Amino acid sequence: MASEYSFDVVSKVDFQEVNNAVQQALKEIETRFDFKGSKSNITLEDEQLVVASDSDYKLKSVVDILQSKLIKRGVPILNMEYGKIEPASGGTVRQNIKMKQGIDQENSKKMNILIRDSKLKIKSQIQGDQLRITGKSKDDLQAVMALLRGADIPLELQFINYR
Repeated sequence: MASEYSFDVVSKVDFQEVNNAVQQALKEIETRFDFKGSKSNITLEDEQLVVASDSDYKLKSVVDILQSKLIKRGVPILNMEYGKIEPASGGTVRQNIKMKQGIDQENSKKMNILIRDSKLKIKSQIQGDQLRITGKSKDDLQAVMALLRGADIPLELQFINYR
């Protein structure tokens, strides 16, 4: 029996699922009547989605379709950082949507303080873009998981390497 238990808190996006959701959204856009003859498109470049359409209204509809497909595929939409809508060539508009990977320093520190203030006998340390939580009691670790799920953190958190 281990004397110390631990788990890692991460925030990751599966880009294969993002790609599948983009393909499904493009298929739906092709078949929908309200997009007939429009220049709506979604592309995945590195860790960023580029959504383009004829007008602001259609662009928002395309983003809405994309979000619904991402949710169905289990991709966290909290990790999406929306850029501003800007004009593009050919009288169209586009919007860049960045997919955030990992936990940034600011949110890591906020989570660290939250865990420290909970008065549980838990140690937490920042390891790059993830957080390692260790403790002697599995119940305390599960209490930390519940605490982090309920916290106001603008990222979708996953708990991995629970041992």
